[in-house]
Amino acid sequence: MTSLRPYQQAAVDAVFDYWSKGGGNPLVEMATGTGKSVVIATLTREVLARWPDMRVVMLVHVKELVAQNAKAMLRTWPDAPIGINSAGLGRRDQRSQILFASIQSIFRHGDRIGPRDLVIVDEAHLVPKAGEGMYRKFIDDLRKETPDLRIVGFTATPYRLDSGRLDSGDDRLFSEIVFRYGIGEGIRDGFLSPLTSKATATVLDVSGVAKRGGEFVAGALETAIDKDWITRGAVDEMMSLGANRRAWIVFCAGVAHAEHVRAEIRSRDITCAPVTGETPSGERDRIIRDFREGRIRCLTNAMVLTTGFDVPHIDLVAMMRPTLSTGLYVQCIGRGTRIADGKADCLVLDFAGNIKRHGPVAAVQVRGSAKGEGAAKEGDIRAKECPSCHELVAVNTRACPACGHEWHVDEKPKHEAKADGESAILSTGGPAWLPVTGWRWYRHQKPEKPTSLRVEYECGRINSHREWVCLEHEGFARAKAESWWKRWGSGPIPATVQEALSRVGQCAPPDEIAVRPDGKFYVIVGARRRAVA
Repeated sequence: MTSLRPYQQAAVDAVFDYWSKGGGNPLVEMATGTGKSVVIATLTREVLARWPDMRVVMLVHVKELVAQNAKAMLRTWPDAPIGINSAGLGRRDQRSQILFASIQSIFRHGDRIGPRDLVIVDEAHLVPKAGEGMYRKFIDDLRKETPDLRIVGFTATPYRLDSGRLDSGDDRLFSEIVFRYGIGEGIRDGFLSPLTSKATATVLDVSGVAKRGGEFVAGALETAIDKDWITRGAVDEMMSLGANRRAWIVFCAGVAHAEHVRAEIRSRDITCAPVTGETPSGERDRIIRDFREGRIRCLTNAMVLTTGFDVPHIDLVAMMRPTLSTGLYVQCIGRGTRIADGKADCLVLDFAGNIKRHGPVAAVQVRGSAKGEGAAKEGDIRAKECPSCHELVAVNTRACPACGHEWHVDEKPKHEAKADGESAILSTGGPAWLPVTGWRWYRHQKPEKPTSLRVEYECGRINSHREWVCLEHEGFARAKAESWWKRWGSGPIPATVQEALSRVGQCAPPDEIAVRPDGKFYVIVGARRRAVA
């Protein structure tokens, strides 16, 4: 049986806690690469353990996610009563108690699959806000037979370009977000790859491109940026900055653009193939398999590899497709956040101005429910370039986390770093890494709370930063404390703070901690040991 990470178990618990308090249709926000399929599998198994007669259907929009989520279920529960309904996979099951389905294959057949008590939607941001589309039709048909049907949504981006947050508005499908675990938290806890970026000399000009529905018009966008001299300049920079990167993915503005970028990359003796909506299914599968297995180094694509595409060793994401959609921006960056052997980080080369437009991914924040809240405005500035090392960081950063350059007060841009989504593009957008010269441990007691361990990291002669390790707590807090001890301690994990204090000599502090301002104070958001040369 699959062992859950602490935050994965917390996500499952949050759904059941919400239901136990009378809640309706919860939404779970989890960053790309943090294991939504494992959470979905565990949630489904626990639902059937509590209510054995319930019937579940799990919906996604692409066959790859159908297969991925079904495999995760069988790893968690080998005897699970599952079936698959997906034309792309050649399966048309309808009666299984747990049915994994692609919405395109099943949306007309809500009356054929029997009563269903629970619908789980992966990539829930694709469900339209009002009464249109395949998801709405299917769910409405199921409700005719099961009026108290429950729905759970999972997504990395809980907002849409045209209508804002998924949990806002009178006609919303999801009641509220009950759990969040973003890119910043995943990088901090070591479950996602760090991100880094460099400002590019090649910059796409979209000042005259028409917009419709809060986004650039596709045809006009491709016409504006699909120029030979732009493509050559961008590929020159990919070759220079990405020379040691082993797996590249390039987001392009259209089918022709993807073909032209592919041709330019191939001319530099880099194996490269395009994947677009016009690529036949069998050929697409072959290309992705070759990329996954290292026979192809680079993929160019036009709007088909933004979700449901999992290749952990991707270590270079190049954006040549400008977008005003915060969700699309975050999904593109998410292709590079998975961890893999030999992968130190993922380099983001943004020729499209998306980082400056939306801000660092861990700093993007959903603000409200009004139409257009899922979009950036054309003139928005939410990131800036370090003049010393050319890293892109949040616009209100005072010290570059990559090289230490400090901005004076009069250098600060006039625009504040507020963005329209939640998840940040770059882990380098805010926290600063500080050398740790020592640490001290203390017992910390709050009224009516379990005792915790207060760890104070010394950073120079004066500065220190605190962290609380909750060894005597339960649930998620205890699990995080166990992870902390495994990183910096040795031997069995202490059951009490007193036991931990008696074993401080068995532990060694990290070499550096990352801190981020939080109101009047700083919070610790990361810790690491320096690599040994």
